[in-house]
Amino acid sequence: MPRHRTIRLAALALLCVAAALPAAAKDWSQVRIGVEGAFPPWNMIGPDGKLAGYDIDLTADLCRRAKVECELVPQDWSSLIPSLQAGKFDLVLTLGINESRRKVVDFTVPYASGVATFAILKGGAVPELPATGERLNLNDAAKADRLMAQIRQLLKGKIVGVVQSTSQEQLIRAYFGDEVTVRAYKSSPERDLDLQAGRIDAAFDSGVYMLASRDKPGNEDIVMTGPLMRGAMLATDVAFGLRKNEPELKAKFDEAIRAASEDGTIRRLSLKWSKIDLTPSLPAKGDQSN
Repeated sequence: MPRHRTIRLAALALLCVAAALPAAAKDWSQVRIGVEGAFPPWNMIGPDGKLAGYDIDLTADLCRRAKVECELVPQDWSSLIPSLQAGKFDLVLTLGINESRRKVVDFTVPYASGVATFAILKGGAVPELPATGERLNLNDAAKADRLMAQIRQLLKGKIVGVVQSTSQEQLIRAYFGDEVTVRAYKSSPERDLDLQAGRIDAAFDSGVYMLASRDKPGNEDIVMTGPLMRGAMLATDVAFGLRKNEPELKAKFDEAIRAASEDGTIRRLSLKWSKIDLTPSLPAKGDQSN
């Protein structure tokens, strides 16, 4: 057999062997994490110019557990998922889990479980809403439909401010969009300025954010009102988002989140930053729903 034919056959054999071997797992010793940096107490830029908040403290703990070097990169909220898909980040923080997002990203198990609610100005155009401070599961139609119909009537003709590309925006448009004017903002603090100035009549956002915002100096006239909602399209279970089909990275952070939940770290840090225990109810190991 000619020598060049032997070489070609040997090369072909090596290619066949290589094709039969499983793909090498990615080295996840370093990851870049996208974060808004403008959503206190979850995440914010502190007076020293550094990132701070519940997300930031918890991420430091989780990265240590996962033995991963993490770089946090602040960026506008609406561009976080596109940047993740483009490869600029490996993970995105503070991403609420809902079905529309599941179509484009995967999620770790949740690292927090919260609620959403309204805020209004004292003496403003919107009166106190019913069921203030009460928990409401929007999937309980017998109770939720009646209550949301009452809120719909009270908000009719009003302007409601939300952050763009959030599940809170989805909910307001779905439940009240033909009765209210929906005004979307790049960030929650930007929206709050318009609420204080009377340019909008109500705001709808994370209950954890609302609590922190209400207690800030200068926000004494902002009050939370209405039920503390979860369910439907609301993304109140919060997780890291990651690109589709990155099982090794997901496994690393799933394990770290479970450990932080079990030893009380999530409870301690969430109480520190929000005064609410945000410890999530985690799915059983092996459950692929997240």
